[in-house]
Amino acid sequence: MGLKRQQPNIIITGTPGVGKTSHCEMLVQNTGLKHLSINQVVKEQGCHNGWDDNYQSWIVDEEKLLDYIEDKVKAGGYVIDWHVCDVFPESWIDLVVVLRTNSTQLYDRLRARNYAECKLQENLDSEIMEVILSEARESYDAKVVIELQSNEVEDVESNVERIEQWTKQWMEERRSTHP
Repeated sequence: MGLKRQQPNIIITGTPGVGKTSHCEMLVQNTGLKHLSINQVVKEQGCHNGWDDNYQSWIVDEEKLLDYIEDKVKAGGYVIDWHVCDVFPESWIDLVVVLRTNSTQLYDRLRARNYAECKLQENLDSEIMEVILSEARESYDAKVVIELQSNEVEDVESNVERIEQWTKQWMEERRSTHP
């Protein structure tokens, strides 16, 4: 953990369609932390190796991405929004929130986004097989990884409240141990 940070870094992750951006936007609005949309950084800063036509997405250059965001993230105060979590060094991250959605709802959400069939199926399989949750648990200390359900609007609200409480506690502990 970055002992000098005054604000935590939180990853909101999960399969595409689980509500990461909705959670991030509400959390940022309620806490004053900054939203770091990795998809936006990849696109706007050219942190990619081109476009994949089959998946309709950028091929991310992880090294270039990490170099670009390193100084910002090390300073703290970010809510990182991305479907991948295991590329970020453990020392940068204070909480990893893995959002989960039941497969029927996820299918409907991805279909509404007009995902190509191969991309839709791969994301459904990833959710069913708990791929992102497993990656989070393998990459970070168990006490900083939490799994939350994101099926309904009420879930987003209660999840954000829970993360807000965690954030307040983290900051209070930081102030009392590092005045």
